[in-house]
Amino acid sequence: MKILYFAWVRSTIGKGMDQLDGKPEGVQTVADLLDWLSGQGEGYSKALEKRDRIRVAINQDFAEPDATLNDGDEVALFPPVTGG
Repeated sequence: MKILYFAWVRSTIGKGMDQLDGKPEGVQTVADLLDWLSGQGEGYSKALEKRDRIRVAINQDFAEPDATLNDGDEVALFPPVTGG
């Protein structure tokens, strides 16, 4: 599983991506992954403390917290996109 971080999420965590060998144990959904990531260090917990400010895409499609994850998925975390 590849996890990509963008904008202030990337800055707060301190890197642009994590490459995992499959899903972490107990992670089935986007919400599970965010919970797991929050426990991976101070930067992660700070970046993910306000979940309503994080958007997630799985394989480049927007996903809800209850979306199921698979071992080879690419997951992207980023702030809400605004336009004008």
